[in-house]
Order: sequence, then C-alpha cells, then structure tokens
Amino acid sequence: MRTRTHPSAQGLTDAGIAFESFDELYERCRSYDTLVKAIVRELRRMGKTENVCYCVDGSPAEDRAAQALMKYRGTVVIGGVSKAAAAAEKAGLGDYLALSAYDVAGAKLSLPLVVYDLAEPSLAGDVKLALADAFGDEAPAYFVRVGKVKKIALFEADRQRDYDATCALAVPDIPLLEKKRFDLNDFLAILRRLRAPDGCPWDRVQTHQSIRINAIEEAYELVDAIDADDPAKMCEEAGDVIMQAAFHTLIEEERGNFNMTDVLSEVCEKLITRHTHVFGSDRAAGADGALTVWDKNKMKEKGQETFSDAVNDVPEGFPALLRAQKVCKRMEKGGWEKSTAEAVSARLSASLAQFSAAKDKADAEAALSEILWECAALGRAAGVECEQALLDRAKRAQREYTAFEARVRADGKDVTALSPEERAAYMDEAKRGS
Repeated sequence: MRTRTHPSAQGLTDAGIAFESFDELYERCRSYDTLVKAIVRELRRMGKTENVCYCVDGSPAEDRAAQALMKYRGTVVIGGVSKAAAAAEKAGLGDYLALSAYDVAGAKLSLPLVVYDLAEPSLAGDVKLALADAFGDEAPAYFVRVGKVKKIALFEADRQRDYDATCALAVPDIPLLEKKRFDLNDFLAILRRLRAPDGCPWDRVQTHQSIRINAIEEAYELVDAIDADDPAKMCEEAGDVIMQAAFHTLIEEERGNFNMTDVLSEVCEKLITRHTHVFGSDRAAGADGALTVWDKNKMKEKGQETFSDAVNDVPEGFPALLRAQKVCKRMEKGGWEKSTAEAVSARLSASLAQFSAAKDKADAEAALSEILWECAALGRAAGVECEQALLDRAKRAQREYTAFEARVRADGKDVTALSPEERAAYMDEAKRGS
C-alpha cells in the first residue's frame, strides 16, 4: 500500500490480507518527487520476480507513482473512488479543479478547487499560502476529514486539530463582487462588463483615438513611481498601464481582430524567439552580447532585410530626443560612423557657432536642430539616455526654482522685481541648497 495510515488499510487487515507499505520511504525521502521515483523504482524491482498489487487511497489517477506505472506494459489498472470527488461531494461542489497538495506550488489555480493529500499541518500551511495569494486569506473553504466536512476560512487550513491521508480542502467559486484577489480573467470580465450595452456610458463610447493619450500619461506616471522608488505607487501605476493595453485589446476583440490570448501568445513567442541565447543555440557574452542576439532576431522577425528598414522603424510617436537617439543607435549598428565624445563635441561647437551667427529664424532653427541632434549623438557616445538625462535636469530645475522663490518670499520680496544682482545671489543660494 502507498500508506498504512489511511483507514482503507484496515480493510485489508480485517480481511486477513498481509501487505507492505511505503511509509518508511516517506520518512527517508526529502521531497515528494524523490518519493515518487523511489516508489516506482521499488515496485518495478519487485515486479521482475513476482506479481505486485500497488494499492492507493482514492483513484489511481490521483497518485503520481500509479500514473508512472500505467506507462509500463503489463500494468492492470483497477479504478477506485476519487478522493477529490468524494471531498467535492461533501462540500457541494460541481465542476472543479483537483490537485494533490504536493502539486499546488506553481500550479495554475482556479475555482472551484479541491486539494487532496492534505496529510500534515506543514503541507497544509504550504497549500494555504499558495491559495491565499491567489484567492485571499478570508476565502470560504471546506475542510474534509474521514468523510466529515467543516466550513472554515482559508487561513485556517493549517490550524485544524487532526491531519491524515483522508484530509482534503475544497474551495468554492467566489462571486466577482465578493472577491478580494483577482486574476486576468476577472480583470477582463470587469472591462467587458463596463463595455456592455448596460455598462458604463463613458467606457462604452471610448475608441482607440479617444484614449490614446492615456497610454502615454499612464506610462509616464509609472516612470515617476519608479524614479521615486515607491513600491505601492509602482503597483498602482503598473495596473493602470496594463489597463490601457487591455482596453485597446478589448476594442479589437469586439471588432473580431484579436483578443487577449492573441496578445499574450505573441509577446510570449517574442520573448522565446528573441532570447535564442536562453531558449536556443545562440551564445551571448554579457548584456551587450544578449542585446546583439535580440537585435538580430528582431530584424529577422520583422522582415527587415536592411538596416534602413530598422532605422525607419523607430516609432514616430516617440519624443523627439528619444527618437533621435534611437535612430542614431540603429544607424551605428548598420555601419554608420560610431561617434566618439571628442568628435561629437567638435561638431557641437561648430553647430553652436552657426546658431550664434544665424541671421533669421530659419537659420536659427536649422542650427538648433543640429545642436540637438549632436546632443543625442553625444549621449549615445557616452552611454547616457538623453531623454532620462533631460527629465532629470528638468526636475532639478523645478527644485532649484522652488527653493529660489521660497527664499525670495521669505525676505518679503517679489520674484519678478529683483535686481540682476539680487536674482543672481538668490539663484546661487537656491542651487547650493537644492
């Protein structure tokens, strides 16, 4: 028998049938995977010289060792009453997902759910943590033992008086509005409800164009949260960014063009096919090598036969400075001269001279465009993200001005009526203080 601790073992004893169990292996093996392999190995060894009947509690399909034995020729399977089905019946569940307590970690969880093999408190604790993360500590559940059922909250799953091989945990489905934890399916269900004919009047009339700018705004808010190193804010803003992507996806789902499964499938496939140094035969030395492999695979997937294709594929919606640096980067990858900081500085000086000598607005605009372009090239040569550098400088300017105005007002003066000398003094003080 798999274990003599299950009440069914008493049936063999009462019938006068001698048997052995693998309880000793349970004590010796460090993990459930090791135990399964040890049981299969021992049964196959015994089966070479004699017939062996391996008895498990519940259905053979609920025992991993029995499942492994089914693959071997000569194995005869005699079905039994499913432990999950018995627990589900006691808890009043209909369709449900059934999992062994040993398989819960890393499994894709959904409700209703029945977890069997809840044989000891420590195992019940592991199951509780995994299920609470998915469904919440207070989710209603049923603890089943020796055919008796008790309603509990999920956090009580490892706080029961007795545990043995008959124990199971059944978790019923939870109505959407009563949930404390949600998954992607819940998220999409809420969005579909908002877009339904009797949903939210505002959500129903939105189009790609009407909410286009929201995606940009939410992305910047996430960046602000990252810069502030604020985990709570990052969590909130990451959700808003996901919501924007999901909203656009839902609009296309309504048009019959693609749905969230298509979106997730494409991004997962992209991650696999572009990381051929992880999932394929390519090799990459360090981060730079990984980026080279990524770029090579990206060009192949996008059907970009020339580097010009890649250069012209930089999104037009990028901010100008970011776009300039991306174009510069792709040109250099395609054989354009890689600028050094010294060479760019020389060209920048020439452009500044042209700007100073400009006779009209057109000349000034042309010279300024060269200055900004060379600044993007300078950032590329120095390995600096120009967009981020300029954002950081703008934030510093905001801090400096705030300190400047506060000092002027503290002295009872008007910031717009300072003498040049006073302004310079206050500015210098503000810069040192901020």
